[in-house]
Amino acid sequence: MTNAFTKLQAKRRSIYNLGKNVKEDKQMLVNLIEEAIEQSPSAFNSQTVRAVITFGEDSDKVWDIVLAELRKVVKDDAAFAKTEAKVNSFKAFGTILYFTETATVKQLENDFPSYAANFAGWAEQALGGAQQAVWEALSVQGLGASLQHYNPLIDEAIAKAFDIPETWQLRAEMPFGSVDAPAGEKDVMPAEKRFKVFGA
Repeated sequence: MTNAFTKLQAKRRSIYNLGKNVKEDKQMLVNLIEEAIEQSPSAFNSQTVRAVITFGEDSDKVWDIVLAELRKVVKDDAAFAKTEAKVNSFKAFGTILYFTETATVKQLENDFPSYAANFAGWAEQALGGAQQAVWEALSVQGLGASLQHYNPLIDEAIAKAFDIPETWQLRAEMPFGSVDAPAGEKDVMPAEKRFKVFGA
């Protein structure tokens, strides 16, 4: 069984062959991304998700920072050449940097001590919901994206380059752009290994 929503979900795939052939207006995309995040749920309506949206040279700068930081830890030239090719493939039309506002998390931990152990996890849930919403919103526009995680390796350099508040913790990087090659088939775990249903 499928409906309009599950069809929408199926459009959201990890696209690794991204390009810069995007016709949409940048401000329209900014509005789309911001609204997708604003409409995403968060525990206690805490709204802990933060985002930095970059285009063009600023987007490329994110991946130049990734390469510079990786070069410090990957000493083998042959290994780094493979890594460099992969990272350069993320230089698409834009990149979204996702953060958690840790000051809000800490404030909630103080205000609601009975739930204190849960707020960091709930912030991650909010982040995941926002990321999926943005990803699907981009896919409706015919754009592709993937979700990358080079944090905490790049945290300090990203914070300096984009004037990030100290309380924003980098959690993921999402390059997006035109779909220059579609994703392959998606393997799905058998339902009986993943779900339990009672009373149906």
